[in-house]
Amino acid sequence: MPLPTPVAGLVIRYAFLWREEATRGQEEASKDRPCAVILVTQNDEDGSPLVTVLPITHTPPRDDRLAVELPHATKRRLGLDDARSWIVVTDANRFLWPGPDIRFTRPGDPASAAYGLLPAGIFNEVRDKFIAAVHARKAGQVTRTV
Repeated sequence: MPLPTPVAGLVIRYAFLWREEATRGQEEASKDRPCAVILVTQNDEDGSPLVTVLPITHTPPRDDRLAVELPHATKRRLGLDDARSWIVVTDANRFLWPGPDIRFTRPGDPASAAYGLLPAGIFNEVRDKFIAAVHARKAGQVTRTV
């Protein structure tokens, strides 16, 4: 099966590079993780998808306004583990789709790069918190492949 088409709300497996890691000069992520696609635009040069993702982590946020907890039922439907998880809205990665940092959960199966879609209500909450964090200058992004 082919790679899925990137759309807002899609949860993918990705080698996410935190801003703090990039600031230290790190170029490769220390861990692959689920990430939520928050925005898909087009590259001006060739029209290919330009994707922005937010990380999903088990680490509880210091400020609830800067993350959205995933309900257990959503995690189960996506095939994620049972531990509590949050989508962090202060760190984003931006890259040309598919890019070298997409990861497959099943070797050789490009379709396994995607877990599924977030429910609309959760996506809307993530989007709204991300926009608020950007306006408050609490969010930033690492540009990976553009």
